[in-house]
Amino acid sequence: MEGRPLTEGNVSRSATRRTQGRESVSSGLAIVRKRAREDKTLKFTALLHHVTIKQLQESYSALKPNAKPGVDEMTWKNYGTELNTNLKYLHEKVHAGKFKALPSKRCYIPKADGSQRPLGIASIEDKIVQHAVVTVLNAIYETDFLSFSYGFRPKRNAHNALDAVAVGMKIKKVNWVLDADIQGFFDNMNHEWLLEFLRHRIADKRVLRLITKWLKAGVSEDGKWSETTKGSPQGSVISPLLSNIYLHYVLDLWVHAYRTNKAKGDILIVRYADDFIIGFKLKSEANEFVLHLKKRLAKFNLQLQENKTKLIRFGQFAKQQRKDRGERKPETFEFLGFTHICAETHLNHKFVVKRETSKKRMRKTLQAIKVELNKRRHMPVVQTGKWLRSVVQGYFNYHAVPGNLKILSSFKREVSLNWLKSLRRRSQRSRMTWERFTKLQTIFIPPLKRMHNYPHERFDVKHAQ
Repeated sequence: MEGRPLTEGNVSRSATRRTQGRESVSSGLAIVRKRAREDKTLKFTALLHHVTIKQLQESYSALKPNAKPGVDEMTWKNYGTELNTNLKYLHEKVHAGKFKALPSKRCYIPKADGSQRPLGIASIEDKIVQHAVVTVLNAIYETDFLSFSYGFRPKRNAHNALDAVAVGMKIKKVNWVLDADIQGFFDNMNHEWLLEFLRHRIADKRVLRLITKWLKAGVSEDGKWSETTKGSPQGSVISPLLSNIYLHYVLDLWVHAYRTNKAKGDILIVRYADDFIIGFKLKSEANEFVLHLKKRLAKFNLQLQENKTKLIRFGQFAKQQRKDRGERKPETFEFLGFTHICAETHLNHKFVVKRETSKKRMRKTLQAIKVELNKRRHMPVVQTGKWLRSVVQGYFNYHAVPGNLKILSSFKREVSLNWLKSLRRRSQRSRMTWERFTKLQTIFIPPLKRMHNYPHERFDVKHAQ
């Protein structure tokens, strides 16, 4: 049943090319995938030869052309001016064992709670080689990863995870939901444990040596280098795969064994990177599970973030159960930018999980748009309009799910008002009337419409394949 946008400086889409699994994948990787699927204990001793010049070329093409450069200050465009020569030399270095990983450039982006999220921007050659290695390793690990893991995997995205939550709540006997978050996961992954997990499948010492170089390369902040003894930089191309491998062994296999062999009631789990929700039928089982989970994570140098982890009554019977106890409507939980709410259909009053954009995140986005509009106040109106259209359409593309259009309507209204105020402040004698602005709004603010199917429709199609 079960299965974050990539950060700046990363690859443009997923960790592999869109056509992976079809004609772009070499026959060699197809054989690797076949053998990995047939023998779950097989260790691969020769993998680096799949990192060919052609694969490096494809990896270069998959990177974002406008991504920020790393400590080498080499941009994607500049590297491509002599691409064939550069890739040939890069290929030789990798296969001769002379490739040196450069430190990641440290930068920060604001989080929804007001704190700063540290990112690591790799050099252009590190990005290329990491992408190529990820493509090779995905041939193995995509046969191993469990179906409830959705983050940073080919042909899977956040909306697939959201669908799994909505559908799972309807067909599983879930009364309680554990909404969990691992504290500083990317910064606290233990290198020794990660390499131990990798050795379960990877016996090519050259590949393991490359990964170790990236883990130990350190970070550079304001020109000062600092050592990294744990963690993997968020923003690097290989970090999403390494995080999935780590949590596959620490969490996924353990939860799967628990619900298969020990659980008394239904257990639903959906994981996206280090964010996950687990549904339980029995509260006693949920409380017991949380105690075991904390011990399990502690063994691998991880812990739950207490202020973001909670157990709530949620599911088909939550409304009636809370009413019988004299309590108000069921609590909600947030997952992947949406607040999940116990609701009913209008026609037959059947249970449904309603998703609404997180109010905290929407306020943050509106504030960021307002600040940017003030910066662009004296730019040409058409230029600002095109930028605003791109931003609003991107927001709709993710958030316009069934049942959320009312919230997005208020978002669109706030964006329009902020733009109008910005335009009127361009001059003390502004002639920007509401009538003139309405014409601009029609041209540049995208119309609001549903962008996603109902969860069960998309879920059924995907899992019928």
